Amino acid sequence: MERRQFLVAGALGPLAALSGCERREPLLRVSGITWVGYEPLFLARSLDLLPADRIRLIESPSNTNSLMQLASGEVEAATLTLDEFILARAGGIPVHVALVFDTSQGADVVMARPGIERLEDLAGKRIGVEETAAGALMLRKTLDAAGLKTDDVTRVAVIGGGHVDVYRGNKVDAVVSYEPFASRLESHGARRLHDSSAFPGLIVDVLAVSDRAIRRQPMALTELLAAYFEALGVVRSSPGRAHRLMAPRLGLSVEETARAYDGIALLGVSENRTWLEPPSTPLTKAARTVADIMQANTLIEHVPELSDIATARFLPEGP
Repeated sequence: MERRQFLVAGALGPLAALSGCERREPLLRVSGITWVGYEPLFLARSLDLLPADRIRLIESPSNTNSLMQLASGEVEAATLTLDEFILARAGGIPVHVALVFDTSQGADVVMARPGIERLEDLAGKRIGVEETAAGALMLRKTLDAAGLKTDDVTRVAVIGGGHVDVYRGNKVDAVVSYEPFASRLESHGARRLHDSSAFPGLIVDVLAVSDRAIRRQPMALTELLAAYFEALGVVRSSPGRAHRLMAPRLGLSVEETARAYDGIALLGVSENRTWLEPPSTPLTKAARTVADIMQANTLIEHVPELSDIATARFLPEGP
């Protein structure tokens, strides 16, 4: 259930082209992991909004796995963070962003042990962080806010989803985390020290769609996004019902699920048009910032082409 564990770009190859044509669109397979921002997509399945004969959601243990599935052609679309989308592009996978699920506004957080009361108290401490752009961004912003340099702390590599284990094993004094793991850490005594509300719009979750699917399965993609936004409407109009349905898959209580959504901004249709339609200014700006961070942290060797990374053609009509 790791949200942001990256895949070495060299292991990614371009999707193989399929020959021939079919009268009926092939089954659209979408890989996704457990993360509050993606959960309305799985809620759509629970509400029977997805036609099972045309769209199949595949529950993935990690985004690394989702990237492998996307690269091999096992799936046509995957829920990814923006840095993972950039990694896919850098690895030669022809994909576009067809949906922006959310932007983090507090759900990504530095959790610290009791006694670490201020950011400055991180000096000399062990900080657990995943080797991803999102992790690097959170750590960099936290150290900047504390007036500290990288050498002032000890960085401990954490595997995605292993936040609670390293904390309980006393291997770290603080850990860069995100929901639902942040709430689980809180239940073990950790406290929230700093979060992504200090720099909204940089940690972004998207639906990456292969260019092959855009050509061959446009109707299914349209249906997928329509179902997603219908489920998102339930989250907004009947949050109590939605949280009860989503809590078991998230591994949280209903109350914890509700709190988890306080830290993200779920984007509706109109916001998605702003992010995805040309010139896609918010998405392109965020992508370039994240790509620069990835290159600086040697997560990618080169910044891929980012001028044309989105498509808004599958969004529903209306607001």
